[in-house]
Amino acid sequence: MNILENIHGHNDLIALNEEERELLCRQIREFLVSKVSRTGGHLASNLGVVELTLAIETVFDTSKDRLVFDVGHQSYVHKLLTGRQSEFDTLRQFGGMAGFPKPTESNTDAFVAGHSSSSVSIALGMARARTLTNSDYHVVALLGDGAATGGMVYEGLNDAAVSNEPLIVILNDNELSIDRNVGGMASHLSKLRTKEKYLGMKEKYRKFLTRLPGGGFIFRVTRNIKDRVRRMLIPQTIFESMGFTYLGPIDGHDTENLISLLKIAKDMKRPVLLHVMTQKGKGYAPAEEHPKLFHGVGKFNPKTGEVPGKGGESFSDAFGKAMCALAEKDSRVCAITAAMPGGTGLLEFKKEFPDRLFDVGIAEEHAMSMAGGLAKQGMIPVIALYSTFLQRAYDMILQDICMLKLHVVLAVDRAGLVGEDGETHHGVFDVGFLRQALGMTVLCPASIAELGDMLQWAALSFDGPVAVRYPRGGDRGYTESVWQGDLEKTLHCHRQGKDVTIIAYGTMINNALDTAQELSARGIQATVLRLLCVSSLPVKEIVSNMSDSHNIVIMEETCHGSGICQDLSYELHRICPDCRIIGIDLGDGYVTHGAVDALYRHCGLDGKTAAEHIQEVLQLEN
Repeated sequence: MNILENIHGHNDLIALNEEERELLCRQIREFLVSKVSRTGGHLASNLGVVELTLAIETVFDTSKDRLVFDVGHQSYVHKLLTGRQSEFDTLRQFGGMAGFPKPTESNTDAFVAGHSSSSVSIALGMARARTLTNSDYHVVALLGDGAATGGMVYEGLNDAAVSNEPLIVILNDNELSIDRNVGGMASHLSKLRTKEKYLGMKEKYRKFLTRLPGGGFIFRVTRNIKDRVRRMLIPQTIFESMGFTYLGPIDGHDTENLISLLKIAKDMKRPVLLHVMTQKGKGYAPAEEHPKLFHGVGKFNPKTGEVPGKGGESFSDAFGKAMCALAEKDSRVCAITAAMPGGTGLLEFKKEFPDRLFDVGIAEEHAMSMAGGLAKQGMIPVIALYSTFLQRAYDMILQDICMLKLHVVLAVDRAGLVGEDGETHHGVFDVGFLRQALGMTVLCPASIAELGDMLQWAALSFDGPVAVRYPRGGDRGYTESVWQGDLEKTLHCHRQGKDVTIIAYGTMINNALDTAQELSARGIQATVLRLLCVSSLPVKEIVSNMSDSHNIVIMEETCHGSGICQDLSYELHRICPDCRIIGIDLGDGYVTHGAVDALYRHCGLDGKTAAEHIQEVLQLEN
């Protein structure tokens, strides 16, 4: 009996019995393994929340009630149970279903959730909106995958706890270590407080007393006495200290108990925190044994769990090797990462230099300020962050790094389009905000070889804040390095042509050279110039090297307004008033998900489309 194919939302779920729910959980896991093995995606975390999500969707109607994810890659099961089963063949593909919650995709997706630690704040805003508009819906925030290591969670919890707003925060504890109360009495009381009979009796007692004259006063007095006795016996959790009603920890794979407790929490009409223990990869042996490998995985063999080896060295791999070499040369070199030692290539560094690798959790702001402290006291911190997550540390870059001109190296991984993770993960804004940071030098290697040369210079030869930005994946054509360690020599000419000048930086040079080749086939000869540094623009050198026609095209892998086009155009026109400049970038909207090559075509940054656009512009000019 295939139950899953008949599930389209809340009304279908509430009609199931316990046996059917158990079968449905097995079918969901089989479905996820089958589909994700073909498309790639976040598997282990979703296998770990099957029962929890089923319980949430059974107790709450997410087409009306608001379920706010924190770290939204846990949302596959939610999507399955809200009518999107047929779309899983297109998961994370261009034009297909997103791998994260997306309100434009379904009204059951309450909010976008690609980054971390913001769910409690968003949920509290929704709860307060409910009160102000006299609306009737429930609000649930689902924390997980280390989200509680981010400081913003505690800002939200601190406010929510004293808000008196009915709000449920579910802490999905799968890898995160949270200090627990210890001792036999603590264990006994913790188990007792999670039993439906105990909690239900408490609620009946409250309702009974409030119907009696003076009953409300009696209830408050007895509750205060009980709370004082309990606090003498066991220490409070941090959540109780804040003001939440704390339930847990409970087994996150016990669907029936979860449903019972969620119903109780739903009726409490106050801030509640439900602490749930789950196992990443649950129900699929390869993912249980290797949860990190199957956290975000490409295509794999669903029968064996075998994941094909990735082809060639990536920029992240090369960064990790270069960091080990730098640490060997200079004992002041240390590395900082925000819960991403594997993703940023630092696992070998962690093994060889454990005392000089600091993984701070999902706390980019803290990481940046700590780097400032390290640098101020004579160390050489290299902080490796994905471009999209670096956005959270913008204030610290300005205040705690650049203002004091500290020698901190920012290794900006995943710069540019990242592909299937989509809008929330593309690194397409860092050029703009890093150039705004006074004193920041921004280097853009075009190859793995150049990354190594620039990183060594940035760490051991330069003195001041410097960022080295590089993309996901490996070399895409150009493999040389022309970096000379001289900020006076940051322009390189790749080819000469009389009709048009194309300017690019970083690995976008590959697209620029493809464009020049396409133009050549159309009888148009292009000069191709590359900027090695984008924090200062070598305008005079560009004018000296550009084509005779003074037609200039600036190609950037950034959203419109967040690159160098406007500033470079202004400076070029000051020296060369008759130059004609066009910019080709990712456009003025957020870029969707899909394979990078498909996104280049969609945005007009592939060689063929860019060449067609340039040819049209040149024809209009003539």
